[in-house]
Amino acid sequence: MSERTVLVSGAGVAGPVLAYWLARHGFNVTVVERAGTLRSSGNPVDVRGRAVDVAKRMGVLPRLRAAATGTTGVSFVDAAGRRVGRVDMRAFQRPDEVELPRGDLASILYEASRDHAEFVFDDSIATLDQDEHGVDVTFDHGAPRRFDLVIGADGLHSMTRRLAFGPENEFVRHMGLYVATTPLGDGAGSGRDILMHNTPGRAVAVSTTTGGAFFLYRSPAEPGFDHRDTEQHRRMLTRAFANVAWRAPELLERVRVAEDLYFDSVSQVRLPRWWKGRIALLGDAASCVSLFGDGSTLAMVGAFTLAGELAASPGDPRAAFRRYEAAHRRLVDPKQRNIGQASALLVPATRRGIQMRNLATRLWPALAAAESLKRVLSRPRPAGPGGSPA
Repeated sequence: MSERTVLVSGAGVAGPVLAYWLARHGFNVTVVERAGTLRSSGNPVDVRGRAVDVAKRMGVLPRLRAAATGTTGVSFVDAAGRRVGRVDMRAFQRPDEVELPRGDLASILYEASRDHAEFVFDDSIATLDQDEHGVDVTFDHGAPRRFDLVIGADGLHSMTRRLAFGPENEFVRHMGLYVATTPLGDGAGSGRDILMHNTPGRAVAVSTTTGGAFFLYRSPAEPGFDHRDTEQHRRMLTRAFANVAWRAPELLERVRVAEDLYFDSVSQVRLPRWWKGRIALLGDAASCVSLFGDGSTLAMVGAFTLAGELAASPGDPRAAFRRYEAAHRRLVDPKQRNIGQASALLVPATRRGIQMRNLATRLWPALAAAESLKRVLSRPRPAGPGGSPA
């Protein structure tokens, strides 16, 4: 069998899952990660649907459940902290699905895969030069190496995509929102609900289960935005939330001194094709579905699919890439169309939109109960004597 050495760029969610399954299929895998350590910040994420099965097969599902946030819902509050609406998150989650901090998910997946692959931290791909038989790779720090295949699992701002496919602005689409998170520790409060306060085009929230603050606001693309410029991020948040009440002033003070601030554009990635020769993209690098699209779930499922297809035809990676893309696009494309509905729920653009959202949350329990009753009444009933329904 050929095509045995694979370089994976990115040790977030998709990268370690891909490394684990490629190694199980007999590939020699190296994972390179720009950061010196695993990232601990970010929003809570969900492991849903087929990703639960992937986690089970990796033997990590008990650890994911142990790290679960235990969040029960989202309570929308006014400027005085009074609840004006609520969404019960348990109504949208199957019993075997898990919400947990992104950093915990990444750590658990890394620990499951680190003994099966070579991990290189604090380094990044500098150049890629592929031919018919392999890819020559240079790094920012390490010595040049040659691999049979290269997979970019390096996120929204993928260096692999930039080197192999073209500039970021050709494929990354700003969705009119910016998002930020920062840890609060003991300052988050008590309870199991996320508390969220809205003003038109703005949302600020505190998660007591994860101990973090969350900011989301509507804005056109910021000229000169740099996703690595933390001081720029502090200025943007301060400007956006300067006149927001509730806990926003206190939380902005936290932002000004936070050592661990995550901030980025809410964006989607759209490419006509996810592979070129011996280089392919995975996870957010290929198809970021924005903040609201089950990105971690799709990353895990996509990694499992890609590993399986490469194992099925190790001598023909292009055929494997085609099958992987065809199968995974069927999951990704519907998610990329859902951002409008999700953003209208979390960050309504107008005061009337906020009022309508809050009213709708008070009606949802009754509507859900009515829908459940409708399903029960519509079930076929066993026939009684004479063939009539019992």
